[in-house]
Amino acid sequence: MPLVEGGAVLRKALEGKYAVGQFNINNLEWTKSILLECEELKSPVILGVSEGAGKYMGGYNTVVGMVKGMMKDLNITIPVILHLDHGSYEGAKAAMEAGFSSVMFDGSHYPIDENLAKTREIVELAHSKGISVEAEVGSIGGEEDGVIGSGEVADPAEAKALVDTGIDFLAAGIGNIHGAYPENWKGLDMEVLQELQRTVGGVPMVLHGGTGIPAAMVQEAISYGISKVNVNTELQWAFAEEVRKYIEAGKDKEGKGFDPRKILAEPAAAIRRMVREKVEIFGSANKA
Repeated sequence: MPLVEGGAVLRKALEGKYAVGQFNINNLEWTKSILLECEELKSPVILGVSEGAGKYMGGYNTVVGMVKGMMKDLNITIPVILHLDHGSYEGAKAAMEAGFSSVMFDGSHYPIDENLAKTREIVELAHSKGISVEAEVGSIGGEEDGVIGSGEVADPAEAKALVDTGIDFLAAGIGNIHGAYPENWKGLDMEVLQELQRTVGGVPMVLHGGTGIPAAMVQEAISYGISKVNVNTELQWAFAEEVRKYIEAGKDKEGKGFDPRKILAEPAAAIRRMVREKVEIFGSANKA
């Protein structure tokens, strides 16, 4: 099955009141674990790639080749969207050229008029290639590959203007942040989310910074129009914990325990467990 664009998949999720997980990938183990678990659960999936992760893996062409080859060799039948996460203007164009099926152009750090103009250009180019586009208004708190957001709450009028550029799904700040949430975090602003949905109704919305948000809060947000939830940090935590346990137990010094396939076996399994947990929360199992 070829890669698919994200618009139709997320509109179906919006109508069905569930969300599709974007699980960011960093290497072969990440990609394989996510694809196999979502295939087993019959859940559509979005493989997110930040610009930094893309460079780490060798470049966008390498990422596309790995994902497509793995989908073929593993007989993956579910809808798979390969999505550039928090892309720059040039990064989005490069990812499209390499064969990504979806891109995010993050112009939230620009003045709104410049964000709108650049987003409009990306949308025109992407749609001419059958590629979906995500854009952002009201920056997401925390840091994502050097793009730092203060956690603003999106202005509904600006959100509507961004939607009018023709984007397929919208990332809007509602008090969410990337990475770990501080103890004094006030939670997602559901009133703003509901106002945004009334303003841009019919366009799927995206929840960035999905790590650490209580499940009940995520599900409430889904009921108000969130159709895509991004998860990255929790996968990294789960992976790192299993690597730490393996090394601290000295297993790398037992027999051929130094074999990277042995070292990474439990970390990869931990990613699968985390993906399963999130898919169950998002309600996307058996929606492929």
